[in-house]
Amino acid sequence: MTWSLSGGDPVAGPGSIDSRGRYSPPAYLTADQVHVLVTATLRDAPGIQASSTLIVTPGFLQPLTPENAALGAGGTTTVTGVLAEAGGTSAIRFALSGTPGGKTGGLGTLSLPNCQRDDRAFTSCTVIYTAPSTVPATGVTYVVATTGDSASKTETAVLLNTAGVTSNPSDHQTQFLAPMLLGTSGGNNNDFDAHGNRIVDCCAGTLGALVQDERGQQYLLSNNHVLARSDHASMGDDIVQPGLIDNNCTPNGDGPGTQSVGSLSAWLPLNARATNADAAIAQVASRSVDPLGSIQELGVRQTDGTLAAAPLGVSSSGGRGEPAWLQLRVAKSGRTTGLTCGSVSAVAVDVSVDYYRDCAETRPYLTKTFTNQIGVSGNRLSDSGDSGAILVDTANAEPVGLYFAGGSDSSGVAQGMANPVSDVLGELSAASGNDHYTFVGGEDHPVSCLNYGDSTVLAAQSRTLSDVEIDRAQHAVNTARLLVDPSAGILGVAAGKSSDSPGEAAVIVYVAEGQTPEVPTAVAGVRTIVVPASAHAVAVGAAPTYVSLSDAPTLSTPVLGHALTVKQQVAPRLMHGNAAIFGVGVGQSLDNPREAALVVYVDRKQVPSSLPQAVDGLRTRYILMDRFHVTRSYAVPFASKSRCSLPGHAEAPGWHPVP
Repeated sequence: MTWSLSGGDPVAGPGSIDSRGRYSPPAYLTADQVHVLVTATLRDAPGIQASSTLIVTPGFLQPLTPENAALGAGGTTTVTGVLAEAGGTSAIRFALSGTPGGKTGGLGTLSLPNCQRDDRAFTSCTVIYTAPSTVPATGVTYVVATTGDSASKTETAVLLNTAGVTSNPSDHQTQFLAPMLLGTSGGNNNDFDAHGNRIVDCCAGTLGALVQDERGQQYLLSNNHVLARSDHASMGDDIVQPGLIDNNCTPNGDGPGTQSVGSLSAWLPLNARATNADAAIAQVASRSVDPLGSIQELGVRQTDGTLAAAPLGVSSSGGRGEPAWLQLRVAKSGRTTGLTCGSVSAVAVDVSVDYYRDCAETRPYLTKTFTNQIGVSGNRLSDSGDSGAILVDTANAEPVGLYFAGGSDSSGVAQGMANPVSDVLGELSAASGNDHYTFVGGEDHPVSCLNYGDSTVLAAQSRTLSDVEIDRAQHAVNTARLLVDPSAGILGVAAGKSSDSPGEAAVIVYVAEGQTPEVPTAVAGVRTIVVPASAHAVAVGAAPTYVSLSDAPTLSTPVLGHALTVKQQVAPRLMHGNAAIFGVGVGQSLDNPREAALVVYVDRKQVPSSLPQAVDGLRTRYILMDRFHVTRSYAVPFASKSRCSLPGHAEAPGWHPVP
């Protein structure tokens, strides 16, 4: 049959429907309610039709601004929500919660919301959040936004901290008076999509750091897809701060709000097989950038609670940076989420990343496979627009990686990818004919780590198992009882849940604290979880049922080396043999942190019916998420911008929602 639509919004239209009958609403509305008539017609008998009327209401909440913030006792921040409705009477409701998307709990208070409505702009509502007068322990409270009867929700995470640190990522999105700081919004002045002579959306990322050549000439460092528009830029293009998304898609020269801070100098072509990093540099315009390379919020806490800017630490590496290792605590200062911290969750990652010709990601360009990348994770670690940020070691601010791609897994934890800085500097040097690029910075120094936590294990343990999985676990426990031998350090077994593969049953094997008995990766086809405990706790049923990420020990060199060898052998086979697998690296098992695991990134839209519990004797840890995409951000102007001429820009579809 064929499908057709009629009715809908008088300006935004009816939406769209594909050949399978899957309907998508328009990106915005101009009324509180519209009706869309969906008609199906038999191809072989056009006279035979059926129809259905859909009622569409504005539930299209954009991410709140800021998406995350840090406050000490009594601190305040203004939270803004945007509803994709121009005109109408709808409003956004705000509530406090102790969990993302929840309805109750949370600390602090909210003011009454204030909403602005206009026929030519999306509805926006603001609310003022005030932290409690005392903060007994560092933790996260959520400001949750909803609208009408829609199930759509979005939230701001507020890190209430005993250190009294105040941090708002919105400060990374404003225009800085020259000389500007790094870790802020920026991008190519031509990074927009046009329809005819109208700009319909635009992109930006993060201006990450300064590098210099042997002559002392300084360059802005970010991603190819931020500065060079994924291979589609021209040498000498203007690089602006802030990026166009933070200036209502108004390019420099068409209106105020941005400043030119550099000119595009070199980039690593994504379409070249030899390149293994997503990087570009722009020669700094005179007096436009802090020559010390200071990065927003990378310094110490100041008397007002804010974090000072500071350069990278380069004294111990001579500006070359340092390699990553598992569980290394890293920080990044980016356009969208500001200063956040997480951990290196995987090393030596082979990963496929999708690139597009346009900001709205409707015109595919290529899919590139990078090898030996750095996987990082953590709640609120990153989001679209943080592309180009530099990952640093929180202990010394030495650069570790150049952040370029990411997303959120099925547990809501941010997962990201970074190019090792050694590859970035080495390939840029080779590409430009310069034999020695180094980072601009100063003495090594610690970074104030804003850590929103990592809910990976807790989310896995909160999953409800199916009846089939429960039965599998009970059967396996009966078999696993044969393993119990207190003299060998195995104290008991019980039914549990896997953290390496959320939703899958597991057998908990309790081992004596301080001992490391051999435990199989699976019993009767069911994964094992190795949990240290005391004999008394096991006897009285008080032993824990999983291992916390914070308890993960450092892997021994032989264990890690063996895992890296296995990964090199099996990664091509796994990625080429299963379209759902788009990344493979090495990390630590969450079910038994003393063992390494293959970290396998799986497309959650096409999860295979079965995934192996081990590959070549190595445990597997699965991260289910949408395929990695490059993490620049895009937006639509509240009113499309007309231009006199748009040389060299292909037409693109009209309105797009802000992601």
